Amino acid sequence: MKMTKLLLLTALCLPVALWAQGNGVTPDELLKPLKDSWPTYNGDYSGKRYSALNQVNRETVKHLSLAWMTQVTPGTGSNTQGRRRRAPENLIVGGEGPGDIEIHGGSIKASVLAVDGTLYFTMPDNAWAVDARDGRELWHYFWKTKGGTHIGNRGLGMWNSYLFMETPDDYLVSLDAKTGKERWHKQIADVNEGYFSTPAPVVIGNHVLVGTGNDIDSPGFLQSFDPETGDLQWKHYTVPMEKGDPGLDTWKSLDAARHGGAQTWIPGAYDPETHLYIFGTGNPTPAFTNGTRGEGINLFTCSLIAVNVDTGKMAWYFQTSPHDMHDYDSAQTPVLVDAMFNGKMRKLALTATRNGYYFTVDRVTGEHLVTSKYGKLTNWANGLNQFGGPKLDPEKNATVGGSLVSPTSDGTINWEPPAYSPDTQLFYVAEHNNFSIFYLTDLDPRGSMGLGGKEESEVGDAGTYLTAIDYKTGKVVWRRPYYSDGGGGGGLLTTAGGLLFAGDGSGNLVAHDSRNGEPLWHSRIGRVTNPPQTFELDGHQYVIAATGDMLWAFILN
Repeated sequence: MKMTKLLLLTALCLPVALWAQGNGVTPDELLKPLKDSWPTYNGDYSGKRYSALNQVNRETVKHLSLAWMTQVTPGTGSNTQGRRRRAPENLIVGGEGPGDIEIHGGSIKASVLAVDGTLYFTMPDNAWAVDARDGRELWHYFWKTKGGTHIGNRGLGMWNSYLFMETPDDYLVSLDAKTGKERWHKQIADVNEGYFSTPAPVVIGNHVLVGTGNDIDSPGFLQSFDPETGDLQWKHYTVPMEKGDPGLDTWKSLDAARHGGAQTWIPGAYDPETHLYIFGTGNPTPAFTNGTRGEGINLFTCSLIAVNVDTGKMAWYFQTSPHDMHDYDSAQTPVLVDAMFNGKMRKLALTATRNGYYFTVDRVTGEHLVTSKYGKLTNWANGLNQFGGPKLDPEKNATVGGSLVSPTSDGTINWEPPAYSPDTQLFYVAEHNNFSIFYLTDLDPRGSMGLGGKEESEVGDAGTYLTAIDYKTGKVVWRRPYYSDGGGGGGLLTTAGGLLFAGDGSGNLVAHDSRNGEPLWHSRIGRVTNPPQTFELDGHQYVIAATGDMLWAFILN
């Protein structure tokens, strides 16, 4: 089913759209600052989610009105009674699964690519192209899955006129952007080992960078594939895998490290000057018990890692949760900025992590510069270690009687992208302040597999906020309260128009003043499930956001 409210168009617009659709984006164009289009996961490589567009600004945003909305249907068209409708002509089916597994429901969590007057986006096992002027569906690709965890999909990567998506059963699929037809698919992990793939591929030069997730006991890794052929170029493991590997002495044994986690399930950021791709890694496994992993800091879990994009070799790392015991993934996308620090220009990486702490590091060397506790209730650590990371308080580990800990295992922030404005020099992030009691349920000294061995009960909170942080000090400059725990749940967008867009968790898309967080405009479209975005087309600045299986587009009236 599709509902579309058409924007009034001139008769010439449709031929232009058909001619331009599928032309794609070159690798050189991906190096440009974000403005008219939205060609990669965060718009550009920096992770700022800052657009130079300013047609929609503090003064004009009150005139922002609905241009169109469209609803997509995943799968091949089965309804709830199991009967099938005739497959639409624009449906393309691929995949190696049996064809009888279709995951219904879910939501659009993807960042939408906006290129050539076309929007490209995903849900697990599905990809769509729609006309950016009216939301009309151009094609729909469906992947027949073998199974896997269908928790979400963060979107597509693009290289020239080719698209790339990851599937929950661990394949990298390449599509023709104009037609949606499959070019090739390559296995990137084994679903039988518990891997599931949710990230949006990030394309840099002739590298398609691909991450995976796993909640059991397998090692994390980042891979690079050739965009033309799909051949593997390199594979970087995020835990020690061989004797002599760096970080092995932080694990109880080599076997423990090889089953240690550090998954790569969120896209990173890229610095063209240093040629470094900087990304975050997930929790160690087992997650809530020392078990086989011992008492060490378990490198390189819960870390920022910088690798050379041509070789996959690690240049530096910074660990944000040494010896994590609460599933505090540090897989948040970092933000790269060139800015003043202590009186001189520095190349910086900024991140607010799931554990309730904020960090500024030098993105060339990984040198630690700032650590601050931004979560209002965060209590799991006592002070900092010699490297600037928080020191775990062992009394906050899961216990038989229960330990009161903040944040919960969902974190002050989870996967949702932050934003940064060079105009205000503020870093923006959602902040969830909750308590949980962590109960230890497995007393076996060997620990439990994956996320097992504990029960968690949420018992209270101190509010959810849209929060602005000063990168130079790590201090919170302002907090704007939300009245629902889901506030900021899809991620953030900031613009040269002085605006900061976010969902408020109560069914509204909101435009805030980026200086102080004051709400200036809202539209009640439902709970926002992806990061808001913006692009320019035919002289109009569009603002788009998703709610479940619906995509909404706004322009100035």
